Amino acid sequence: MHCSRLVKLIFVFTAIALPVVAQSQPGRWADANDPVAKQLIEAERKWAILECEPSNVVSEALAEDFVGTSPEGPIYTKKEALAEKPTDKATGCKLISARVRFYGPDLAMIYGKETSTRTGTDGKSFQRTLIWTDTWLKRNGKWQIIAVQDMNDPKH
Repeated sequence: MHCSRLVKLIFVFTAIALPVVAQSQPGRWADANDPVAKQLIEAERKWAILECEPSNVVSEALAEDFVGTSPEGPIYTKKEALAEKPTDKATGCKLISARVRFYGPDLAMIYGKETSTRTGTDGKSFQRTLIWTDTWLKRNGKWQIIAVQDMNDPKH
């Protein structure tokens, strides 16, 4: 009987404890002095200005299993992002805003907005403003972007 009680006790404890452990981490907005948030925002800034100031940010920041959704709709991978050649010439590239929200020690979402002035194939200049959400995951001690969702700002 003692063994039976022990099994019941373990079952009851597990039934109570698992839902508590399984609850998702509540999110928290990063404060302005958070060093990790600053690091992630700097990587986002480099990506936002990539077409004006080339860097290695794509190869460094994107995870190998990265998947993005472009403002035009198609889904793309890291390999495709690295191979992409911009069709429009860009100037005035700027990160307008970026807010970091952490969901535990290894997951962050960054909500941002960026802009640039571009010259289309017709030779005319136009303003492109993107609103985006990027998902960062810390793996093996390194923060990397695993997913992005970009959209054109309907106001521009």
